[in-house]
Amino acid sequence: MPELPEVESVRRQLAPRLEGRTILAVHAEPQRRFVAVEDAAGRRVAALHRRGKFLLASLDGGLELVLHLGMTGMLRFREGDWEPDAYVRATLTLDDAVLDFRDVRRFGRLAVVAAGDYAAIPTLAQLGPEPLSSAFTAEGLHAALTRTRMPIKPFLLSQRPVAGVGNIYADEALWRARINPRARRVGRERATRLHAAIREVLVDAVEREGTTFRDYQMVNGASGRNADFLVAYGQQGRACPRCGRALTRVVLAGRGTTYCTRCQQR
Repeated sequence: MPELPEVESVRRQLAPRLEGRTILAVHAEPQRRFVAVEDAAGRRVAALHRRGKFLLASLDGGLELVLHLGMTGMLRFREGDWEPDAYVRATLTLDDAVLDFRDVRRFGRLAVVAAGDYAAIPTLAQLGPEPLSSAFTAEGLHAALTRTRMPIKPFLLSQRPVAGVGNIYADEALWRARINPRARRVGRERATRLHAAIREVLVDAVEREGTTFRDYQMVNGASGRNADFLVAYGQQGRACPRCGRALTRVVLAGRGTTYCTRCQQR
């Protein structure tokens, strides 16, 4: 599933071609994850933002188009060698282009809501602070960790302590911070290390335009370059770059989790 670096990379490519344009028409499949999408028709896109893993397009008239890529979603302009296929679930006709939303597994989400009203999208409404903003602090992370007894990896994935961190970057940050993904108690010192590690792995991944294994592509059709730099996620059986022990994969709260049993003992 695209995480913050992937969604931010999409936003950076999409914004120059979407901001200031008018959405002339909208065609979308009828499905429960699409809500009032047709209400975007006739609206001008004032700005394109990102919140966690969500893209938020500010529309005139006090509305907002919310988009989540889900597991397999991608956005492509209808040009060059791109032609729509059976997996295109929605199409926005702009005043100078046509933008397709392709989603093989149909986990993506599109909704038009009153700006800032996310009552119908609880995951968005309950997001923690943006990890690359001043709102995300080591003290705040430590405070959030003291209020839960969930294992730290699933707690990070809940999006409540920090927005936009999913399975890939949680594994990477926990490895950098030397924290066991099963840990239920994380003190101030380790929370400070984790805070720094989250920022570092996300900044690095954004610079490399995200991680592509199979489905994720940017608006221009290119893949992210971060996969070759992963040291924990998906690296089970390989030697830990820090101590040399083979990395171990377990399933934690239903999610595959890779870590070093020596470096991340607690």
